[in-house]
Formats: sequence, structure tokens, C-alpha cells
Amino acid sequence: MAIVLAVTPARAQWVVTDPTNLAQGIVNTAQEIVQTSSIASNMINNFKEVQKVYNQGKEYYDALKAVNDLVKDARRVQQTVLMVGDISEMYVTNFNKMMNDPNFNEQELSAIGFGYSRLLNESSDLLNELHQIVNASTLSLNDKERMDIIDRVYKEVKEHHNLVRYYTNKNISVSFLRAKKQNDTERVLKLYGTSEEKYW
Repeated sequence: MAIVLAVTPARAQWVVTDPTNLAQGIVNTAQEIVQTSSIASNMINNFKEVQKVYNQGKEYYDALKAVNDLVKDARRVQQTVLMVGDISEMYVTNFNKMMNDPNFNEQELSAIGFGYSRLLNESSDLLNELHQIVNASTLSLNDKERMDIIDRVYKEVKEHHNLVRYYTNKNISVSFLRAKKQNDTERVLKLYGTSEEKYW
């Protein structure tokens, strides 16, 4: 995964930061989060390690988000990598709130955490495929073939991104409905926020 964003025309437009390191940092963070999620014996301690991995990799995510002036193929690759970063962020941010939500029991939290990890892992696997395409020396593809595959991977990662958002909102809606039965909706709204996109 050494050259996820090494699309030749874009190199000159990255003045200070090495795009390879930024993209690779996000990919490594996603893979470490998946690995950390799968080896836990204690869910709470495990998630603290997941948060630590995410926070360490966030610098790459923030730096890559700040880059605007890219050619079309490099921009599509950048957006694909960033969506995997977004999936990591949705997982870490929302699962942390769910762990502080009494409307979920430990078994449910384990299942939710597994679901996030599975979706992140599948998105990370798509980045492995993207790496093979972007690295022009590994495959004899013309520019159109390469862009077609980049577009396909982008669309598949976007589907995963939308699925994680949907998965998050459905889980929060379960908490909201349980809170409604207990006349405790205000606490749930404070915990998850009252965004324009309703959870329920």
C-alpha cells in the first residue's frame, strides 16, 4: 500500500506534504482499528485502544482533507481514501457515545462494534484494490481503464460510507425509541445531538 495517491500528474501540486504518507497513514489507521477491534478480550479497554489508534492517525486524515488542487484522477482517489477515514471517524465517534448509552447492553454493543469493524474492513480491502490500479507500474492498463476502475472502487466505497451512516442512524434510533418508552428522550438527544439528519 505504499503509493495510494502517487498519481504522477498530482505530485507537483503537493508542496509540503508527501501524499503517499498521508494516504498510507489513513489506510494503516483503518487496518489497525479493524485489527484492534478483533483482538479484544475486554470491550471497554479494547475501544480505548481503538480510539488511541484513530487519534494517532487523525493528522493524516486532516492533512489530506485540506488538499484541494488536484487533477481529476488524483481527486477521485483522494475522495475514496477520505471516505474510509470518514468511516473510521463515524465508528469511533458514535460507538464511543453508544458505550455511554444505558439503552444498549454489553451484548448489543459487542454486535454493534463488530458491525462497524466489518464495514471498515471491507472498505479497507477496496483500498488495497485501488492501490494496484493507481500504481501504474504494476498493471498494463491505459488511462481510461485505470479511471474506470478508480471510479468503480470510488462508488463501492461510497456505498460502504452511506451504509455506515445508515447503520449508525438505525442504532441511534433504537436508543431513541427505547428512551421514548421511558420518557427519557432529552438525554438521548443530548448524547447524540440534534443534527438536521434525523436518526429516526
